[in-house]
Amino acid sequence: MVYLKQSELSTVSFSDYSGNASGSRRVRKRSSGESPGEATRSAGRQTNIRQRKATDTEEEDEQTEKKYRRCEKAGCSATYPVCFASTSERCAKNGYTSRWYHLSCGEHFCNECFDHYYRRLLSKTQLRHKLNWFSNGKSEPSLKAFMADQQLPYWIQCTNPDCRKWRQLTKEIQLTASLAASYRCGMKFNNCTIKSTLYNMAEVTESWWQSMLILPPLFKDSPASPFLAAYYPDCVGMSPSGSSVSPNELRGDHCRAVQPQSKCLVPGLCPYFQPFYQPNECGKALCVRPDMMELDELYEFPEFSRDPTMYLALRNLILASWHKNCKEVLTAEKCALHVIVRGLVRIRCVQEMDRVLHFMTRKGLINTGVLSVSRPLLPERQRCKNVIIIGAGASGLAAARQLHNFGTQVMVLEARERIGGRVWDNTSMGVTVGQGAQIVNGCVNNPIALMCEQMGIKMHKLGERCDLFQEGGQATDPSIDKRMDFHFNAILDVVSEWRKDKSQSQDQPLGEKVQEVKKNFLQESGMQFSDLEEKVLQFHLSNLEFACGSPLGQVSARSWDHNEFFAQFSGDHTLLTKGYSLLLYKLAEGLDIRTKCPVQSIDYSGDHVKVTSTNGSQWTAQKVLVSVPLTLLQKNFIQFNPPLSERKMKAIHSLGAGIIEKVALQFPFRFWDGKIQGADYFGHIPPSPDHRGMFGVFYDMDPQGKRAVLMSIISGDAVAAVREMEDKTIIDICMKVLRELFKEQVQQKRLATEFFVTHWSRDVWSQMSYSYVKTGGSGEAYDILAEDIQGKVFFAGEATNRHFPQTVTGAYLSGVREASKMAAM
Repeated sequence: MVYLKQSELSTVSFSDYSGNASGSRRVRKRSSGESPGEATRSAGRQTNIRQRKATDTEEEDEQTEKKYRRCEKAGCSATYPVCFASTSERCAKNGYTSRWYHLSCGEHFCNECFDHYYRRLLSKTQLRHKLNWFSNGKSEPSLKAFMADQQLPYWIQCTNPDCRKWRQLTKEIQLTASLAASYRCGMKFNNCTIKSTLYNMAEVTESWWQSMLILPPLFKDSPASPFLAAYYPDCVGMSPSGSSVSPNELRGDHCRAVQPQSKCLVPGLCPYFQPFYQPNECGKALCVRPDMMELDELYEFPEFSRDPTMYLALRNLILASWHKNCKEVLTAEKCALHVIVRGLVRIRCVQEMDRVLHFMTRKGLINTGVLSVSRPLLPERQRCKNVIIIGAGASGLAAARQLHNFGTQVMVLEARERIGGRVWDNTSMGVTVGQGAQIVNGCVNNPIALMCEQMGIKMHKLGERCDLFQEGGQATDPSIDKRMDFHFNAILDVVSEWRKDKSQSQDQPLGEKVQEVKKNFLQESGMQFSDLEEKVLQFHLSNLEFACGSPLGQVSARSWDHNEFFAQFSGDHTLLTKGYSLLLYKLAEGLDIRTKCPVQSIDYSGDHVKVTSTNGSQWTAQKVLVSVPLTLLQKNFIQFNPPLSERKMKAIHSLGAGIIEKVALQFPFRFWDGKIQGADYFGHIPPSPDHRGMFGVFYDMDPQGKRAVLMSIISGDAVAAVREMEDKTIIDICMKVLRELFKEQVQQKRLATEFFVTHWSRDVWSQMSYSYVKTGGSGEAYDILAEDIQGKVFFAGEATNRHFPQTVTGAYLSGVREASKMAAM
């Protein structure tokens, strides 16, 4: 057991040293029989007495001053400062000193101890500390910094549930996370107290106390330290005394020279977890600057705006702890164990931990994904009573899981017989083939990667090689592909320049603008593309239509890539070989989901929102989240009372409902292996512009296995061409393409043993794949669609996420966003 160091406070009574001297003489009155001379002599004696009295008072005032001197810090509440250092033999303790040095309102050291340390500045301990601080830190080393970092006592909280009092450790004991987790003070409950007058402990929790700190808290052994090796520790809330980097390695404002970024990854951590920006790095989604507060953080914690060090230390510690173990709920109690800092400020940091952790939980930065909880993550004041969610797709389930974990009563109404929405996996061919989404575009900090880590699911990294095959089976020269890829991107760059000074009314269809730029380029340069080069260009345009989910003639040239202005997910592109459905079913675990419940109307005219299904069933809730596909809003599948505003309806119709279709085929053997040589996919160059979008890319659905399954895409104008065809006809067209590409390997007329064809355009509850900005529209429409109505009706889905539209990730994050908004209101 570690016991509290007992120190007694010897109090001083100021009445003993008051200005009225207890030994002063009483002045005698003149009697009626006194002579004038005697009266004069008496008056003289009175004058002398008054002079002596004044002198006595001054001497006593000097004695009082010597017995007591207030703190140097203006506004310090410490009436009787006490020296915590007790280093010098002449230490003032709680008595007189010529100057009190202030660290906090409860922590001072006397001038005698200051002189003791000042004279010993060249001692090994202090010299080592000073050099280490100077080498590693951004701030100047000082005696006060040394006292705060090395000499202040540690404070620790008793883990006994019947006690929970704060204790001061003796000087020889170092605080560690394991000690903080197991410490028992050993005192009986009735005697488990500390004289608050000794260290002003009662004031630590007051709002003003923090502003009286001379130095911000700098944590030692923080879990964030391995993530932030490239930063000066004191710029990110950590002590420079715990680091060892030589001075010649320093550079930059807040950063130090380190190995390349890939070398900075924390050993044993998922490589996709990179929550902090490294120096000189930008444009990485869901990343934070470890040395700066974000705007929403400043809004939530304005008291840290002048000196954000304490907040940064806590936030960085929490983020690092979560990414080190995302499979368990992160609590304030777990984080508090790692707050290693000397002095009373540790009590304040532990107190603030709750607020910071609840904020980060509400925002979905931690305690998110498929995590299951046994008790609510947020206090009752931060959660609404009940919520109805319409739609059990990725966005609806994300919001439901978040709200459920917060402690809100949630009910999900789904029109289909299944959950998942546009996530729908097919396993009939022995491997999982996503009829909807299946690829993760950019895994670094992607919440999909987080959920895979939580569930122990491995993703298959897609290679970059994509060989292009022509009709007849000939492979295209890679140099031609590279050259046409350059011209394709150059055309888009010219479009980007053109749109800089264009208003929405001056917008043009992307397809027309691309052709115009191409024509001007060929005329001005005098170049002419060969027939093969033209076909390769058509292949790249086909991929662009796949990305947009629409023929380019309907897409805005001004806003087709509006989300590229925001930081996007970087890193590997992966194939979820197990499918997205596993993640969504895990999100749905334990939730109240009612399938086959199409919603007909939402009435938010009263205090509560009333939801009515097509069969007449009704429910009421404080708030309702609408997470249905964009098409259903465009076609008024749900009636709103009052009706949606003209502004919101205009935004809804300025977005397009893009459609792509998929086909999957199973074969008796992997006839493509010898030709594509282990690539994950291969391309099909269209024989003419009319065939653009018809099976442009084929994906190997079991790239490292033995199953022979290919999946391909239909995009652009080809979607309309196959809309009314029978599945057999579509498969015959696909097989004809494969026989052209692999003439020697595919002889039979009908080689496929199993197949399926998607029909999202016919799906009554989707009628689309993902959204895009129509000509004349703007990316702002995503934000308008995401706006809530009167704090009662909220909207989620990929078409409400301006930063990450068209993806499951975007849908998921929109659900997390709306859950956060509901909890904040």
